[in-house]
Amino acid sequence: MKKVNLAVVGATGMVGRTFLKVLEEKDLPIENFYVFASKRSAGQTLTFKNKEYVVEELTEHSFDRGIDVALFSAGGSVSEKFAPIAASKGCIVIDNSSQWRMDPEVPLVVPEVNPEDIKLNKGIIANPNCSTIQAVVSLKPLADKYDIKRVVYSTYQAVSGAGMAGWKDLENGLKGEDPKKFPHPIAGNCIPHIDVFMDDGYTKEEKKMIDETKKILHNDNLKVTATTVRVPVFNSHSESINVEFNKDFDINELKETLKNAPGIVLTDDPSKDVYPLALDAAGTDEVYVGRVRRDESVDSGVNLWVVADNIRKGAATNAVQIAEIVINSMQ
Repeated sequence: MKKVNLAVVGATGMVGRTFLKVLEEKDLPIENFYVFASKRSAGQTLTFKNKEYVVEELTEHSFDRGIDVALFSAGGSVSEKFAPIAASKGCIVIDNSSQWRMDPEVPLVVPEVNPEDIKLNKGIIANPNCSTIQAVVSLKPLADKYDIKRVVYSTYQAVSGAGMAGWKDLENGLKGEDPKKFPHPIAGNCIPHIDVFMDDGYTKEEKKMIDETKKILHNDNLKVTATTVRVPVFNSHSESINVEFNKDFDINELKETLKNAPGIVLTDDPSKDVYPLALDAAGTDEVYVGRVRRDESVDSGVNLWVVADNIRKGAATNAVQIAEIVINSMQ
């Protein structure tokens, strides 16, 4: 198998470090490996496959060395500037920021949902928002079988979704300290405010979920609404998803459809208190679906409870899965 040169941009951050972990687990065929970050983090060392790598400062010349694939998780402004530079050097960029997600020229990919879009890339592939990824993994098999009419998202998102600063706010808040990242204390609290508020009263996070779901499922006419909430959980996002279909369904058949879908673990036995939990999802790559029940308030609706590790499947693992497909296409 042909080996590739691979780089991680934003390697010292929470997602960047998880990139390294997932890359080790997947054991992709890597010849030369590079780690980049800001000037502030340059000089640090990171261990990958029992070898130490010195973090380099990301510059306009970082990609002048035949890098085949680069995983970016360094924020939108870094991606805006450096992803096109990398792409111009023949590198395929898989970007975890929101910068390119809604660009019509850039595929937005979840491998279990729309892997065929990868081949449409022009050098940049966007990794969706963490809360969108787990949602569409659960929606895709249902969309294919029952034709989705409307989706209502209510999310319960872990503090790690806000990076180390979010994690620290919960950690320090449990000790009684004031928040630094969030506008209110997160310990013992729920904050219905993720990212900035837009003019229409929705937050940017809610808008991301709405727009990205339509793009990934290739359905601009899909009716989607969302309320996203930060909760005092360290890791793994939980979501209540209400889905209305254009076709009727048998609830047992629907559960079987979910059970057999790629990337999903059906965790649904309420009589034994079995349903997806944030603690159980942490550190794994699957999307857990449970509390599956008919919505009796509409003609053809269902309620789902969907949980996944937001740093792994919601970010790093999804990007590495994309990289795996890209590398296989190079063979």
